[in-house]
Amino acid sequence: MDGTRPLAAFGADTALLVIDMQRDFLDPQGYAAQAGLNVASLRNAVPGARILLNAARRQRLLIVHTREGHRPDLSDCPQGKLWRSARAGAPIGSAGPLGRLLVRGEYGHDFIDALVPEADECVIDKPGYSAFHQTDLQQILRVRGIRRLILCGVTTEVCVHSTLRSAVDLGYACWVASDGCASADHRLHQAALDMVAVEGGIFGEVRSSAELVSAIDLASRS
Repeated sequence: MDGTRPLAAFGADTALLVIDMQRDFLDPQGYAAQAGLNVASLRNAVPGARILLNAARRQRLLIVHTREGHRPDLSDCPQGKLWRSARAGAPIGSAGPLGRLLVRGEYGHDFIDALVPEADECVIDKPGYSAFHQTDLQQILRVRGIRRLILCGVTTEVCVHSTLRSAVDLGYACWVASDGCASADHRLHQAALDMVAVEGGIFGEVRSSAELVSAIDLASRS
């Protein structure tokens, strides 16, 4: 992690990706809780993601929110994923306190109240871990001329990292908010952040949400 190099201003070629900040992952009655994950740890991402979202709105950056989930008939959910979720004690599609687990249109599938998208912000529903897999995210970014991405959300080691790796392969410059992401296990969170910086920053840079917000707001002063 290199926090010594000054960040240039993030302008119109930058988008904020807010990954999977859903009740199913962040509510004590959602999918993650049913699977035995530490939801309190996952919620550590909320404050950092919130200040990034506020800054991106101030500067009118492109904002993309993602939701992981499946069609009600589960026709887009691989058998291996169904089997794994059942083994974890939270079968995808089964009934839960917030509706069917990880199913589109259910209460648990939607965003937590603190991070609800505004009307003009993009929402990507994704069946996989990467936000680029089987979605139109790449098309949206191309149309808007986006070259740089700021990522926050959950979980650091799965959906954030899967999206990050896809983005790097597609040629985007990426920054990950260290305190705007979280995992159920802090060791996995830290390991995932550490992977970003290897080989001179193979997957981009890790910065605090405060550093990233300063660089977002810098655009209005330059």
